[in-house]
Amino acid sequence: MNMTINQKKYENAVLYLCEKLDGEVRGKKKLAKLLYFADFDFYEKNQKSITGDIYRALPMGPFPTTLDIMTEAMMKSKVMKVDQIEECEGYNPTEVYRCVEKPDVSVFDKSEIDMLDRIAVKYGHLNGKQLEELSHAEAPYIGTELKKEIPYELAFYRGTDFSDL
Repeated sequence: MNMTINQKKYENAVLYLCEKLDGEVRGKKKLAKLLYFADFDFYEKNQKSITGDIYRALPMGPFPTTLDIMTEAMMKSKVMKVDQIEECEGYNPTEVYRCVEKPDVSVFDKSEIDMLDRIAVKYGHLNGKQLEELSHAEAPYIGTELKKEIPYELAFYRGTDFSDL
């Protein structure tokens, strides 16, 4: 399936999630999983994704292939900063994504905002490891060979309850 990255929506989805979670997302894994849930939940409900990114099935779960490029561009344009926080000795520092600018919500329609709000509420309090475990239990990840692209169509095998929307 050919997806096109929507840079404006991608950057503002990251900023929006940061803002909703008290101004920061702790850890690249957490940010990657929040975007995965936003895109795959939205696709399951609306047959399209918010960011347009392609996800790969990596050992730690689904990972958006353009995430690093996007966050670097956002740091360059000073809408976001990323701090490396040494949390545990002997472990890689945690990347903490902080929004500097407010998200431009005009790039989203109401259904996209509702979905991002839902993701923030439903998953925002979980850490990267917990989100990794949740994503590992889902059909899109289970049904995809390691390191391969996860087909968005597998979202339809999840049976997500959207009654909270």
